[in-house]
Parts: sequence; C-alpha cells; structure tokens
Amino acid sequence: MTAASAVVAIDAGQTGMKVRVAPHGAAPVDQVFPGIRTHEPLLPQLASVAIAAARHHRVQIDVLAAGVSGLTEAESDAASLRAAVAAESPDRVLLAHDSVTSYLGALGDRPGAVVAAGTGVVTLAVGRHRVARVDGWGNIMGDAGSGYWIGREALEAVMRAYDGRGRLTALSTLVAERWPEVESAYIELQGADDRVAQIAALARGVAELAADDAVAADICRRAAAELALSVATALDRVADDPGAEAQVAAIGGVFRAEVIREGFARELALRHPRAVVRRAQGAGVDGTAELARLGPGHPLLSHVSVA
Repeated sequence: MTAASAVVAIDAGQTGMKVRVAPHGAAPVDQVFPGIRTHEPLLPQLASVAIAAARHHRVQIDVLAAGVSGLTEAESDAASLRAAVAAESPDRVLLAHDSVTSYLGALGDRPGAVVAAGTGVVTLAVGRHRVARVDGWGNIMGDAGSGYWIGREALEAVMRAYDGRGRLTALSTLVAERWPEVESAYIELQGADDRVAQIAALARGVAELAADDAVAADICRRAAAELALSVATALDRVADDPGAEAQVAAIGGVFRAEVIREGFARELALRHPRAVVRRAQGAGVDGTAELARLGPGHPLLSHVSVA
C-alpha cells in the first residue's frame, strides 16, 4: 500500500520543535520533538525530525517547510536540507527564519507587521512589494525592548543605586533574591553559559514592580517605546500608501506584561496612527504550514530558501 503524501511543517526553536503533519485529505496532527542543539549542525537535525515524523505517521513527505529560530545565512540552504531527506523524495523544501513563519502565523499572508519579543526581539513588516526586517541583532548589538534588554537595564539601575549614582529602586530587592552578594553578580553572570536567559528572566519581575517603582516603570516605558519604534520603522519601509491602515500583531512573552502591552499600543499610535494592533491568529507552527501554501510572487518568498 502506497503511503499518503503530506505536508510536514517544522517550527524549530531551542526549547522544542513543533511538527505538523498534514496528510492530503486528512486532518493535520501535531507532535513535539526536543529542541535544536546549538552545538551541532542544524540541517541534519531538521532532516532527522522530518523523517521521524513522516515515518511515525506513515506518510510520504510531499512538501517540507521549516521555520527556524536564529537561522543564519550559511544554514539557510533548502537544497542541502532536501538532499538530507532525499529518501522521502519531497517535491519541494522551504527553509526560513522564524520571523517569517511567526509573521505568517500571526497575520497570514496579508500586509502588516509582526513584532516578536521574548528573550530577544525581531520585527518583520510585509507590504505588497517589499519586506523589511528590523532588529533581531542579538543581545550584543540589538534586541531593543526584549526580555534581555529589560533585564540588563534593571541590573544597571540596581548597580547605579548601589553606587549612589542612581535612584533607589525596589529592583534591588528583586536582584538580591537571585544574587544576595550583589557585588559578585557580574562575576557569576560572566561565567554562566545561560547568562542571557538568567538576565531575561528578570523582565517579568520588572513589569510586576512597574506599578509602584518609578525606575521599573521607566524601564518598561522605554522598552515599549523601542518596540513601537521598530514596528513603525518597519511599516514605513514597506509602505505603498502611507495613509493606509496597517495590521500589527505583537507576540512573545514580553507582551504578557500589561504595562508593556499598553505602553506599546500608546507609543505606536503616536508614531504610526494608522496602525491597528490585533490579536495573533495563530502560532509559529501555523505560520510554517502557511509557508508551504504561499503562491508564486509573494514578497515573503524573497526571504525563504526554496528547493
């Protein structure tokens, strides 16, 4: 008996890989695999997961689509991924940065902008003819308004208060709960493999303190302003009609904080009055599945490796 053909969509992140197997004529099924191992080559991991999912569900891969967190230019090689799954004989393979698939998951194929703010942040805007990416440059060079950025600002505020260079703040108590010897916190962080995650984890506490602490409130206000600036900039870069309404979705853990979510909406209204913030219609794996359905000539395909 010949196996049914299917679209296999992979939403690949470091915490997990969500896979959707959609056999033609049947309901799709989702499955979760362990996350990307950053110390190992990426494409063999994607191929292994795709083949494992196809064999588990007893289907033949017709189209393989993958959206990958932090995909580099060197890794963006759909032809090599297709070769790695050659035993499945796919008709088409698509490989994209997860900013593309997050966009498709949140807004579908309509024009607008999506800002995804978690530990890091990236904004993608899509017009009728152009695509613009803003930020997503990592914690050393960018990620303004991200969880890491908020945590880093909190740590600096605490040390300024400790030295007497800045205002007293309840953030000092927040930081002391994690690093009781505050003078040695920077030494511990410099030696920690997960220092980015540790610093980003402070963002939730900063948002919770914002209602009663002026320093925390100022950090949240500036984070919201940075995120709004990225969205407004991206929309301006792709605009065909500057007076047209623009759909915007804000996704990721940073936006779970009401103070940042509301501040972002206020700042965006000032910077881009025609922007309309709406709820995301789906998640990353939905966007990866949508990637497989993009028609020829769609502007997002210029940011996708296809083989």
